[in-house]
Amino acid sequence: MLINTLNSFIFKYIKFIEMLGVLMRIFSFSLVSWLGPESPFLFVWAFNTTDAVILSWCSMLKKDSAYTLLNVFWIMVGIVGMFRASHFSVVDFQSVWQHFLSQVVALFT
Repeated sequence: MLINTLNSFIFKYIKFIEMLGVLMRIFSFSLVSWLGPESPFLFVWAFNTTDAVILSWCSMLKKDSAYTLLNVFWIMVGIVGMFRASHFSVVDFQSVWQHFLSQVVALFT
């Protein structure tokens, strides 16, 4: 029921919401262009991924498969970009997970 309400709202204001997504994308790429290596890359990737979600949703409602594919691709690129910008490491994740599990086991023994 909630998804139908959201779809109705988005479809009612689709022109405005699409323009918001486009302006968000322009802003994020402009920020990187102006600041270069000093850019807040995690913020830029999160912002860019958010606009990709907005534009994907709009293109799905409009049944525009080309733009849906393009923006879903940008979501996947954005997720990878956020992991890289946050300096996420699989080794660190594994050690944190092992430490967490050992703490849980110690709690219950």
